[in-house]
Amino acid sequence: MLAVGAFMAMLDSSIVVISLPSIARYFGVGLNGTVEWIVIAYLIVLAATMLTIGRLTDMFGHKPIWMSGAVIFILGSALCGMAPTLGALVAFRAFEGIGGALLIAVGPAMLTSAFPSSERGRALGLYNVIMFVGVVVGPILGGLILQVAVWRVIFFINFPLGALGFMVASRVLHRTHTHRQGSFDPIGALLLGIGLACVTLGLSFGQEWGWRSSRVLAALLIGGASLLATVITELHVSQPVLDLSLFRVRAFTFSTVALIMSFLALFAVSFLLPFYLEELHGYSTIRTGFLLTPMPLSVAAISPLSGWMADRAGTRWLQVVGMAVAAAGLVLVSEFSAITPLWEILAALVMTGLGRGLFLSPNSSALLGAAPAERQGIAAGLLATGETSGQCLSVALIGAIFVGVGGAAAGSRLGSVVQGAAALPGSTVFELRHTFTHSFHLALLACAAFAALGALTSLVPEKRRVLPDLAISRISDVPAHTVDPLSAAAAGFADRPETGRT
Repeated sequence: MLAVGAFMAMLDSSIVVISLPSIARYFGVGLNGTVEWIVIAYLIVLAATMLTIGRLTDMFGHKPIWMSGAVIFILGSALCGMAPTLGALVAFRAFEGIGGALLIAVGPAMLTSAFPSSERGRALGLYNVIMFVGVVVGPILGGLILQVAVWRVIFFINFPLGALGFMVASRVLHRTHTHRQGSFDPIGALLLGIGLACVTLGLSFGQEWGWRSSRVLAALLIGGASLLATVITELHVSQPVLDLSLFRVRAFTFSTVALIMSFLALFAVSFLLPFYLEELHGYSTIRTGFLLTPMPLSVAAISPLSGWMADRAGTRWLQVVGMAVAAAGLVLVSEFSAITPLWEILAALVMTGLGRGLFLSPNSSALLGAAPAERQGIAAGLLATGETSGQCLSVALIGAIFVGVGGAAAGSRLGSVVQGAAALPGSTVFELRHTFTHSFHLALLACAAFAALGALTSLVPEKRRVLPDLAISRISDVPAHTVDPLSAAAAGFADRPETGRT
């Protein structure tokens, strides 16, 4: 059941990314802020609702949350497939994000509740494999569909998958006992969503509206104020959606920051590659789909091994090495040009994927292992929120660099030449390719810099602390005793904390 939900959510994400050039051409636009928001709108909703869903999971159990997510996700997919305008597609993607959030947030919490700390890394590694199988299948399936049908069909394939998952869940998944009674915090979730939406809105439309325009400045100001208000609000509510007391645990804090840096670095690669492959190289959609698979395949191949190694050797150095390898791979990707041979493209993407795979499972294990057993739902929500926040900012920031230097405009004109819709002099094509390549180079170097920051964050020595098995709602309530976080997170399986490796 978890496999179906994770696969469906990740398939939808990857298949939409490869369809972006086709969607942009269908609506007669290039890579602009609105096209970016086809991805961002979905992610913003995930980031704003994951924490609330984590608390609801702790309160009401896994089954009603997962099954509600399946229904909303299927309905949202249908609306996306019928969207009459680009703006409507963005709005329906936001609605679809509610269902995706309900599906994704349940998975890690169920796994960490079902497996002891000694097996958690392997379980999370296998879960990552399932998710990245969806990432691998998405571009290939999307390329095949777009070769013979319009982009709308890619949203309708969620019907059979969603129906299958719903039937399996109704038979197999039993309603779990609630961990505790309580309430959720809609004001905190709303402020967080407004903050992330406004910041990414300003970044993604900065080039089109003008970085000094009143709209951009207002969006960034409102976004910053909303995020600050989120922190202040969460310090004064009894059961906050953003449980800041967890960040008193250094292992949890550094793991979360490293997670955000990793998605800032790596998500924009998959976002930009379809435009690079189709507009600069002139590859078909099917070929582009296959070329998007080496990176997620590498992640899927290495994640179980990295999870197994994390269970036995600890998580810290695996995270550091993983992000360092990914940063080196991103530097190689930044050197792509119109004449880069296929083997170099494949080698750089495989290297980047191996680094990401080395990082993900140990990072998830460290982050979730630093939280007490009865707060695994909240911790899993924070994990998912960190991922989606990094993805949103990655598309907005890296997209702003690429668009701002002229890469999007150059790519749109080159795409017209490739499609046979326009004919340009050779000198003009050369200049456009140079502009595109330069923009791509700067954008990917920014990605590499974020990956390097992720490696440095993981390298910071950790004096690990964990909260006791009590529901603590404020930072001031957290006692300052030190125990091994994995042992404390496994308190549901053992009655005593243990002091272990650091």
